[in-house]
Amino acid sequence: MLIKNRVRELRAIHKLTQEELAEKVNVTRQTIAAIEKQDYIPSLLLGLNICEVFKVKMEELFWLGGESNEK
Repeated sequence: MLIKNRVRELRAIHKLTQEELAEKVNVTRQTIAAIEKQDYIPSLLLGLNICEVFKVKMEELFWLGGESNEK
């Protein structure tokens, strides 16, 4: 299974760069890039921190997608 997300979309809506979001949730820009490309599944704590930045519920930001080869 693949965890899909709306991080890139919400980051654009909030006019944040990857670096700015990374600073807000205390990770590297590379981590945010990997989450957006669905190459990295964030921890529950990181996911909740990202939800807090965007003021959305977890299920509005992350959901189960199809197989891992479906990008």
